[in-house]
Amino acid sequence: MTIAVTGASGHLGRLVVEALLRDGVTPVAIVRDPDKIADLAERGVDVRRADYGDPRALDDALTGVDRLLLISGNEFGARVDQHTNVIRAAERAGVRLLAYTSIPKADDNPLILAQEHRGTEAVLAESTVPHTLLRNGWYWENYVGGLAHTVETGVLHGAAGTGRVAAASRADYAEAAARVLTTDGHAGAVYELGGDEPLTYDELAQVISRVSGKPVRYENLSTADYATASSAAGLPAQFAEVLADADAGVAAGLLDVDPGDLRKLIGRSSTPAAEVFRAALA
Repeated sequence: MTIAVTGASGHLGRLVVEALLRDGVTPVAIVRDPDKIADLAERGVDVRRADYGDPRALDDALTGVDRLLLISGNEFGARVDQHTNVIRAAERAGVRLLAYTSIPKADDNPLILAQEHRGTEAVLAESTVPHTLLRNGWYWENYVGGLAHTVETGVLHGAAGTGRVAAASRADYAEAAARVLTTDGHAGAVYELGGDEPLTYDELAQVISRVSGKPVRYENLSTADYATASSAAGLPAQFAEVLADADAGVAAGLLDVDPGDLRKLIGRSSTPAAEVFRAALA
């Protein structure tokens, strides 16, 4: 059985490849730039070049593949078309299972981030490829980029109110994907994946304070003010809007996902936020 992972040079994709290798499976790694994972090729991974926008290259890359993980792309506005290219190539290749990394409650989730996931899920629903939806919740790593600044200023800014985010580590979601790819009985399944530690942003600030040894408090802003502040801090305006919209989703409970599916797939509790933040600060 041949297992392939798209986007294998990205943070999540590389972790999935590593999880598969630990399980004794040497996968196919599909990437735009093979040079980025030359080290994996040296370890025996079959590295194949393909871009989500190139159907012919995708056909070549999926030759002989039985199970495929389609990791959602990062080109906002083009993702449904790109994902459709992969799905059609999987149909032509006779792929027997396609797992797709989506977002919680994608079928009726109002978040900006959910729109292209919902579109991709609709394409999958009409495709001939048996598939599994991995509706990944929030990553603790989403807070790592601004962690040093948060510790330095002593303020965690956001627009989440008292909502809770049941995040997990990127490695947790990677391990869940690897389990789906290497075990049977997942075709048609929809996994709503969230962590065991649902935190409000006040509690998140307390975790950061405890790990860093410095006082950190949470300052709640309106969605509009948070988007403006993020843009003023240097983030592209579109990305700042997406982040603020995601925090509005936290406030509405959209990212407070039950941990049962993730725990079932990985056979343990999810990684605590403190562990992820401690590693990042180190």
